[in-house]
Amino acid sequence: MRGHEAEIEERGARLIAVGTGDERYARAFIDDEKIGFPVLLDEEGEAAEIASLKRGNAFELAGPRTAGAVLRATAAGHRQHRTGKRPRQLGATFVIGPGDVMRYEHLDGDVTDHAPIEEVLAAIPG
Repeated sequence: MRGHEAEIEERGARLIAVGTGDERYARAFIDDEKIGFPVLLDEEGEAAEIASLKRGNAFELAGPRTAGAVLRATAAGHRQHRTGKRPRQLGATFVIGPGDVMRYEHLDGDVTDHAPIEEVLAAIPG
């Protein structure tokens, strides 16, 4: 999502990340990746639990499907940051609002599974 922050904001929405690490981990991530949007912390996993986010097993974290994705990401210049307190925690993408309306939800099935940006942008009311 971070490469599409301008598109998201042009549609009147705001990108916010929720991380699994502590404040030091989040600060390093923000500085290293030059993140310009808010990064909230879910150190104890309460938000992840409420959102019913999955935790990956060994196969989902380091299986054949993920190995190729890791190699491609590394070749593209991306790197894995420290994992924080919950290294098996998988992510999700939500489009919420205006108000308390859930407009889009994508719960990652493994570490390579992320919401398609086209779906996210289409879910933003405009």
